Amino acid sequence: MAKILILIIGHLCNAPRPQKEAETLANAGHEVTVRGFWFHPELVKRDRLLMANKKWKFEPILDFQPNHRFRSLGIRLQSRLAKEGFRHFGFFSPELLGYGVQMMLKAARQARADLTIVHSEAGLWVGNQLLNEGFRVGVDFEDWFSEDLLPKDRVTRPIKHLKALESRLARNCTYCLTTSHALAEALANAYQAPKPIVIYNTFPWAERLQIDHQKRDQQNPSLPSIHWFSQTIGPGRGLETLFQALPKLRTPVEIHLRGNYPEIYRLYFEPLVPTEWRHRLFIHPTVPNAELVSRIAEHDIGLAVECTDIPSRNLTVTNKLFQYLQAGLAVVASDTAGQQEIFSQQREIGRLIKSNNSSVLAQALNELLESSYELKTAKDAALRAAREQFCWEIESQKLVQVAEAALN
Repeated sequence: MAKILILIIGHLCNAPRPQKEAETLANAGHEVTVRGFWFHPELVKRDRLLMANKKWKFEPILDFQPNHRFRSLGIRLQSRLAKEGFRHFGFFSPELLGYGVQMMLKAARQARADLTIVHSEAGLWVGNQLLNEGFRVGVDFEDWFSEDLLPKDRVTRPIKHLKALESRLARNCTYCLTTSHALAEALANAYQAPKPIVIYNTFPWAERLQIDHQKRDQQNPSLPSIHWFSQTIGPGRGLETLFQALPKLRTPVEIHLRGNYPEIYRLYFEPLVPTEWRHRLFIHPTVPNAELVSRIAEHDIGLAVECTDIPSRNLTVTNKLFQYLQAGLAVVASDTAGQQEIFSQQREIGRLIKSNNSSVLAQALNELLESSYELKTAKDAALRAAREQFCWEIESQKLVQVAEAALN
């Protein structure tokens, strides 16, 4: 049995991949601890629910909740000063990569784990420091951090430093994972490194037993329903294309979006929604992990209309695509490199369409909405794909093999 530490940058409930990683490695007989940060009381409640009756444990490195604000004030100030120093003078500081990065390193040192697995931008820096000190380090490139975000948001990012951190971990970590073959090949080529092991971010088929078969989202169950979700409802996620496509739909349908919806994005999106569709567009808050598959399963079509102009998002396969399969929804997905990878293996799950094209999105939706046979065929194929190929029961076996190789 090995001692394994998994480092994340936020709440456990917002980290489905590290959750599954911890569960898998604990079931394989290892002593597993996940460490992250707490910010919001409601999410802390969800974290506590997730931690109940687990073989592994979660421990916050630091609690940033409002009632602990004074304790974290110094760390927040360090982060602010680091951003100003980089913006005005180009000075790099690890505090640019996330709150509490020094505390994360301290926690990792104290744990003295046999394998420390990092997931976030802050984790990239921590992982490099641990390599310097002779620790065994693993990395999971859930995102390609140096190739993420829209161009306007990259101006204040320490891109050069992120690339250097990524490169060293990609070349030196035996336990090196990512989310798609497209991203794995891009990382290997960029850093002249071994190709990372691909672990698709699928979900357990067994979780379908949790589906409650209730209709909590839909307002008119007689209408078909389209679902989209993310942590945040915001720009650059394909919703602009969806709103442009709505006037071209020929079938009455409900549109359901789920995620945090900041006021700044609400003001941006509301003018984009056609007036005649506003009474059929519904916004839902995020729900606890155990409830998510039930809420997705209420609907008929899942949208994964990602944009291709951000390399990280183009190359990965998003969580939502696999959760649509698990819930049995037909999938309409844009032709990112990662999503093409999945459709090349399971073409019948729905429609793969050109990114940022409202006409082809409307055509794909019309084809499914106007033919009960086409819709049912795609939904049946989605379930079959989730059961037979894209499920965590399969991916977890590969994960254990990678961990055992790294530890030995």
